[in-house]
Amino acid sequence: MDEVVIVAAGRTAIGKFLGTLKEMPASTLGSKVIKELLKKTKIDPNTIDEVILGQVLTAGVGQNPARQTLIEAGLSHDIAAFTINKVCGSGLKAIELGVNEILLGNADVIIAGGQENMSLSPHVLLGSRGGKRMGDWKLTDSMIKDELFDAKWLNLPNLSLKYIRENKWKH
Repeated sequence: MDEVVIVAAGRTAIGKFLGTLKEMPASTLGSKVIKELLKKTKIDPNTIDEVILGQVLTAGVGQNPARQTLIEAGLSHDIAAFTINKVCGSGLKAIELGVNEILLGNADVIIAGGQENMSLSPHVLLGSRGGKRMGDWKLTDSMIKDELFDAKWLNLPNLSLKYIRENKWKH
């Protein structure tokens, strides 16, 4: 293979948080895009080697959302699929991984991109597996914990310190 080409690109309608797409799983959104791309390009679905999709918010959606998407799109269960989470760069990383697979000779046709539905990110009860004898429970917003804030460093106190150190807030 001398070069890799992107044959087509697609996307769903742009929604807003808790808008009209709020109850549609990311896998359903992704499958609609795949179906439309296959119709538009007339690519034989049997030639697809792999589906690589980026998705950050996967709490409660089930195993391997990329696989769910390919099945929902009506593709063969024999096609490999995996989901990548590189936060905001997940979809682009999925495309990069697809290009690399083709350049390495491991595949000829790959569907790659990203999918997400932030409206479906659940609130979770961390530490509840073992139960609790006394005290209140605290729900955690998985959208904030898993996507919007860095789990180890980027939180409001650290972000405030960063701006103070860089003299971003001038009096």
